[in-house]
Amino acid sequence: MTRTETSTVDTATLWGGKISPFSTSYGKLMMWFFLISDALTFGGLLVSYGFTRHSAQSAWPIGEETFNSLPFLGHGYPLLYVALMTFILIVSSVTMVLAVEAGHRMDKKGVIKWMIATIIGGFFFVGSQAWEWYHFIHGSEFGKIELNDGSRAIVKGHFGEIKNFTVIESGKHHSKGAVITKDLLHTYQHAALDGKIKDGTITLHDGSKAKINKAEDEHVKLIIKEDGANFSTGKTIEGMEAKKLYWEAMNSGIPNRVTYGANMKANEYGPQQYAQYFFFITGFHGFHVFSGVIINIIICIGVVMGVYHKRGHYEMVEKTGLYWHFVDLVWVFVFTFFYLI
Repeated sequence: MTRTETSTVDTATLWGGKISPFSTSYGKLMMWFFLISDALTFGGLLVSYGFTRHSAQSAWPIGEETFNSLPFLGHGYPLLYVALMTFILIVSSVTMVLAVEAGHRMDKKGVIKWMIATIIGGFFFVGSQAWEWYHFIHGSEFGKIELNDGSRAIVKGHFGEIKNFTVIESGKHHSKGAVITKDLLHTYQHAALDGKIKDGTITLHDGSKAKINKAEDEHVKLIIKEDGANFSTGKTIEGMEAKKLYWEAMNSGIPNRVTYGANMKANEYGPQQYAQYFFFITGFHGFHVFSGVIINIIICIGVVMGVYHKRGHYEMVEKTGLYWHFVDLVWVFVFTFFYLI
């Protein structure tokens, strides 16, 4: 039978300073204070996000509709890449635990191995978030469209490939009969924003006009996000009617009837606040992850040089681990509230 022995600390020693009443180092205590204050900051942001979303519930974007792309594979994979990012970040938290455990055993090689694995996971997450931001900013091929009744709708489906532009009216650079095959989608979207597409004809930057040779769109669906005279928020329009309404708006020749992607002033996916919260919350978290990666690299260099082994402990690795676990835990909440609910 094991007996646990305890010692009594007199009041003068307990409150007299110089020692920690919690048997932990000053560095760890300060790290915990920082993490608590940072948790309150993230908590305030998520609560604010929740109140804003509640006020525009029916128009708020759905995560699996907005984040449904994979690098090199295109659309049709709802939340799969975000789930992969989350999994890698959680795995990096496990490797950090293993690095701290190796430090307790004074296993220098083990600390180096698991810290490098943690750094790789962090870089993957930051790189993936940069790709996600890029895709979010540039938006889908369809964009958000303003219909003839004044309502606005996001568009889902398969965007038919643009094959080429055939010039039917000469301009400064393109002569009649010329076939343009480069930078088609980018040119098409800029013309759509400026209202330079009308009745299947596009006006190019040099003033020439060209016929748009494009494959048929498939499985087109409109989801109304802003009320109009005929359609209210939340209504879904599919099939031939959806294609007809979409192309009526696109071929109107009126500027600003389509919005591609999101920035601080315009948002394809829903209410403007959605993009603002996305950039601020995920950007703030991404800054924490990037900072954590840099700190891990600095500490790992110290481990390689034998700094902490000479001290006789790897407490600095443990303090870095506390920060990294916090960053991972915060992402679980961001992922849940921003992407899943």
